[in-house]
Amino acid sequence: MLSTLGNVPIERISDLVPDFARGYATPKVDVRGALVEENMILLVREECDGLWTLPGGFADVGLSPARNIEKEMREEAGLMVSARRLFGVRHKASSGYPADVRDFYKMFFLCDRIDNAIPKPGLETIEARFFGIDDLPPLSRGRTIEADIHAAFAYATDTTKPAFFD
Repeated sequence: MLSTLGNVPIERISDLVPDFARGYATPKVDVRGALVEENMILLVREECDGLWTLPGGFADVGLSPARNIEKEMREEAGLMVSARRLFGVRHKASSGYPADVRDFYKMFFLCDRIDNAIPKPGLETIEARFFGIDDLPPLSRGRTIEADIHAAFAYATDTTKPAFFD
């Protein structure tokens, strides 16, 4: 599939794929954390594109989804958080994100701060700060779309709402 999409000889592609990844293709897992405080949401500015996103990234092997987002929040925003609630799961390819040759599920968690640290950038981010729903910066749409942020606000204010999924 990558050979066809990228118009690259299959030999070049197969050299890039480790042995453990050969076989039946399965989606990757992307975790995103929403920290909503005083009607504002924490976003981080990605170093790679200069755009803003909910903190997160691909889940690491050996950690649960909740532990992964806690780790990502610490690495990308300098905050210690506790994952309080999974509020949604999206299939990236069918949820309004730009096209991507990779296939993955996006898991969204509401998080609670467990320290009083001030948000600060990490190794992959250049800024971390809070924004109001009506004052959102340009988003890194491959990572976070407006619907993700609106959902975070809705779930932060309604603790009885069941998680969404597609």
